[in-house]
Amino acid sequence: MIEVEVHQQLRALLRQQSDPHWTHHLTMARLVARALRLGRSALIQTGTESGSAAPYRLSYLMPLLVWDAPAIVVASEFVQKWLLQVELPRLQQWLDVSKSVQIITPNATPTEFSGLSFITPELWLQDRLNAQKILPTGILTLIDGMDDLDSWVQEVLSLKIYGQDWDQLMLSHPSFRETIRDLRIRITHSLFQHPANPYNSYVLENDDRLPIYEILFQLQHHSPLAEPWVELLNRLIPRQQISSNGESLQEALPIHPPDAGLLSAQVDRQSGTFILQHSPIRLAPLLRPIWQQQPTVLIGSALDLDASADIYRQTHGLDDLTCIKFSPPRHESCVQLYQPDRIPMPNTPQFQPALLAELRQILSRSHIAAGLMVILVGDTPLRTQVGATLAAEWGSRVQVDRIPEVENGILVAGWDEWSQFQQAEIVAVPRCIVIATLPMPSLENPLVAARVKDYKQLRQDWFRLYLLPTALMALQRAVFSVRSARGLVALLDSRVIHRIYGTQVLAALSPYARLNYLDDRWNENWDDSGDDR
Repeated sequence: MIEVEVHQQLRALLRQQSDPHWTHHLTMARLVARALRLGRSALIQTGTESGSAAPYRLSYLMPLLVWDAPAIVVASEFVQKWLLQVELPRLQQWLDVSKSVQIITPNATPTEFSGLSFITPELWLQDRLNAQKILPTGILTLIDGMDDLDSWVQEVLSLKIYGQDWDQLMLSHPSFRETIRDLRIRITHSLFQHPANPYNSYVLENDDRLPIYEILFQLQHHSPLAEPWVELLNRLIPRQQISSNGESLQEALPIHPPDAGLLSAQVDRQSGTFILQHSPIRLAPLLRPIWQQQPTVLIGSALDLDASADIYRQTHGLDDLTCIKFSPPRHESCVQLYQPDRIPMPNTPQFQPALLAELRQILSRSHIAAGLMVILVGDTPLRTQVGATLAAEWGSRVQVDRIPEVENGILVAGWDEWSQFQQAEIVAVPRCIVIATLPMPSLENPLVAARVKDYKQLRQDWFRLYLLPTALMALQRAVFSVRSARGLVALLDSRVIHRIYGTQVLAALSPYARLNYLDDRWNENWDDSGDDR
């Protein structure tokens, strides 16, 4: 069987290497080989970083090369470059095979699939979600980087209406020019009445949405609408909901399904403009038909706290498949966890002074040591205030949402910014990560608020099924780099102590060695050689 051959070949290759290798190589390789042989889908959580040189990729490339049937690998261009230039040549030489390899691009679509085909997530989703049928069904597909699936789907399915689209609409319908212009001014005025939020994004209420529906419904009967407006009209008012005699739009709106999507606007207050955006709210109904078209091996670093991934499978339309979750080796990836119990709750006025006092203590005990320190603050105003206060005391070492240029820099960043730095691999391995507050999705984000509202309408536990799992996934990914160096994680959000879900937060950080207090020796356990990139 292929599992036996893959196991033997990979074990021999690993024995030849002198460097330490990933603990779960053989298990994962056998699981991928089994999926190839049986055509059964699998969900694998690696528990490691997902950068270009992530160790687990050897485990799926080996069975893909041994397998004598075609396969499709979905990965970012960054990962594809690493696989094609480094990993594949080494494995092909070791196995003495010359399996054909092709890269699918928008301008290069193959006519046959006989070997390994590489494609970006965006192109693959466009083909599957939009039923382009460029790619055949039934070929085993391996997706590397499932942690970013939600953002991929949003990028592919979000429809944006820009300022030039409004201008084009007025030019193509000159008799309605004044009406369109007045509507645009009215929406702009309404949006700018909202108080500023960190996302500069707001949901369009019925008073703003209904005039858009009405004007587009009228315009389509006079002359053809441009593509973005046709798509917007079809998304907001499916044609089957409007009778041939022109049933009123007000009567059609209430029967829209709750998963029809979210219409919001991204506001630029400096230029006084906005961008309309329509985004999907529920992902499961959109993704479920995709998984039924071919056996799929889904690989992510941290997708769910449980090995069975029940919540992740439910929200992403995954039915029956093999699930496995690898844990970081305790003796190699154990972080030092410092969790003081005297800090006030984050939603109290006393939190910021206590946070700054704790940060001063941590920084004062590490002033002579080299290495990056990262302070993660999700709240934008609080992040700015913390950065300014620390910069006044520690000078140019402190940077907010920018990589410090000095060796012992202090980076004050948001969760999204830190994730982008990690993915781009432009930041050194930190010796310490300070978590000021847990990465709970903010209800000021219109998409988050819309999903929470949807859970409430379905009478489901929106915190347990959405906010908490999202936070735990972000938390695990954020500490991967410091884990590889056995550095310090300072958890300063006291909700972990006083809320029942605190045990799940600590489980997400496992394995760890708890520190009851900090002294000048906590840097001694840090190993900057843990960076394997």
